[in-house]
Amino acid sequence: MTVTDDHASTPSGQAAVPPPGCPMHQALQYPFGEPVATDLHQRYAEVREEQALTRVDMSYGGEAWLATRHADIKQVLADPRFSRAATVGKDVPRVRKAFEEQNIVSMDDPEHARLRKLVAKAFTVRRVEQIRPRAQEIADELLDKLLASTDNTGDLAAQYAWMLPITVICEMLDVPLEDHYKFRGWIDTWLTIGDEHTLEEMNEARFEKLPEYMSALLAKRRAEPGDDLLSALVAARDEEDRLSEEELITMSIALLATGHHTTANQLANHLYLLLSRREEWERLVAEPELLPTAIEELLRVTPLSPYSENTRIALEDVEVGGQLVKAGEGVMVFPAVANRDPRVFERPEELDLTRTHNPHIAFGHGIHHCLGAPLARLELQVALGTLLRRLPGVELAVPAEEVPWKRDHVVRGVAALPVRW
Repeated sequence: MTVTDDHASTPSGQAAVPPPGCPMHQALQYPFGEPVATDLHQRYAEVREEQALTRVDMSYGGEAWLATRHADIKQVLADPRFSRAATVGKDVPRVRKAFEEQNIVSMDDPEHARLRKLVAKAFTVRRVEQIRPRAQEIADELLDKLLASTDNTGDLAAQYAWMLPITVICEMLDVPLEDHYKFRGWIDTWLTIGDEHTLEEMNEARFEKLPEYMSALLAKRRAEPGDDLLSALVAARDEEDRLSEEELITMSIALLATGHHTTANQLANHLYLLLSRREEWERLVAEPELLPTAIEELLRVTPLSPYSENTRIALEDVEVGGQLVKAGEGVMVFPAVANRDPRVFERPEELDLTRTHNPHIAFGHGIHHCLGAPLARLELQVALGTLLRRLPGVELAVPAEEVPWKRDHVVRGVAALPVRW
């Protein structure tokens, strides 16, 4: 499968034609603007109050509907009439250059449920809780290395926040940790929007480098199976015929990528938020019992992505928030905007570490609700709790506005988090 950089075009190369009643000039150009730290562009709040769905002209593939209200986004995420599978290989409205490729995130049921079931047991709350002692050891080991600095400074993102989830998922999959420099680079290139990487680089990372690397690991599991997730998937393929060879490789890549990438970035972002608002960090140091609710609040206010992505296509006419979405039209959702909907959350723009009513959808909703949510929560609890206990005096080594942020990426995250203690 290849990707394209034709702007607002159909696969035939003809200009995309907006649906009847939606002339091009009525659509807002999307994205609204460049992301700034963990802030959301003010236009989101404006369109959320103006109407249920907003017509937007996407960077690629033409126009779509943008859902911004909590109830409407939950409806789109849960309604099987909105299809992810219908986007695969199609020039649908989207932010990225790349066409959607076939993987578990782009599947509808029953195919999605079939693959999800193969690994779901490994990510139950009970099974994940068994990982806690090892996760704690990893956190302490990483912090020991950080504290060994002779000048009491370090990069809390690169040396701690990113490495904890990477180490955990490598051990769950039995992937050599020393390879993380290689596969992280390929994953970062694959999951770009496409402004700073060429299409050739993106295709090479996703369709050559990662499959070649994963195929070699799977061959080792066939020869020497172990008690790990990759071995379980190989057995499901070879002994039970529950997935194809292509699905085996794609699923393994997805586990490696999603198993660390989102949590690693979110953990660093949460630390940025707390350390840039010193009073919030100090409150958690003084009241560590607030950590569970604090983590849910940090998840609520921290955008996982800089923009809306993961297009869904209406398979038939569907009404959302009083607006008719016609069959074939694309709908974009942005859970981070829903998580600040005043219809659901009091003082939605405030960071309230004691917030108890917090029905956020940071992990999604419906059949694509994040499979690894229990693992992500555990890693956040361990990582933040360990820092609060062992390094309460840590602080940013630069002004908050000088902390660098990643660009051209589908996951929002700091590029570094310089600290001192």
